[in-house]
Amino acid sequence: MIHTRSEAEIEIIRENALMVTATLTEVAKAIRPGITTLFLDQLAETFIRDNGGVPSFKGYGSRNNAFPYSLCISVNDIVVHGFPSAYELKDGDIVSVDCGFCRNGYHGDHAYTFAVGNVPQEVLDMMRVTKESLALGIEQAKANNRVGDISFAIENHTHKKHGYGVVRELVGHGVGKSLHEDPQVPNFGRRGDGKRLKENIILAIEPMINLGTKDVYTLDDGWTVVTADGKPSVHYEHTTAVRKQAGEALSSFAPIEAAERSNPELNTGHLAG
Repeated sequence: MIHTRSEAEIEIIRENALMVTATLTEVAKAIRPGITTLFLDQLAETFIRDNGGVPSFKGYGSRNNAFPYSLCISVNDIVVHGFPSAYELKDGDIVSVDCGFCRNGYHGDHAYTFAVGNVPQEVLDMMRVTKESLALGIEQAKANNRVGDISFAIENHTHKKHGYGVVRELVGHGVGKSLHEDPQVPNFGRRGDGKRLKENIILAIEPMINLGTKDVYTLDDGWTVVTADGKPSVHYEHTTAVRKQAGEALSSFAPIEAAERSNPELNTGHLAG
């Protein structure tokens, strides 16, 4: 079932989405070579709970294989759902951080990819293009469009214009009282296909784009998804409200980007301007 939300509900979701932004901003301040991804997870969980929230991801999934951490931290060829660990970040790594924040019965869901130190220009370019594709997808999240209009905008910019691999096994989704709701929002597709969008539907739009092949596989932990060719993958995501003229991002990249620019260990070559 696809839900439309009242303006009061959307404001709660906006507050929570911006708390994810605030969490990712704290992560941006802390990232540097030598820091473990588990440290970043602990930092984020403390920040979320100190602000009256619950990490949406921790404990998500089946009882037999619930996700055990507060953040998904995916380094280099890990596409999504990477486990925080004792891995120490290195110069040249790219780090995708996906976070959910739940408070007052609603979720915010938001992701960002960081570049640590001397990241190759071709990867920085892919980061920039993927972020651009998210903005183009959000523009198409308007009433009376269809899901395929979002999907086409993302695929057209990333694959058809730039030749990157668009992951097909993983998709965006509705978000609200549940972390994952209908409809599914693929990052590939045709204009005019899919469910019709109504005003005030809330979507998590999240291009997952690979430098090489679109093909991926899941590790034995049942969660971690990696590229089939070992090349890097990039992931950006906004919680987005469907509006009359264009989608409205309820989360924000601006504070995260400001923290990136203030952190000398991060490469900002992917940022516009």
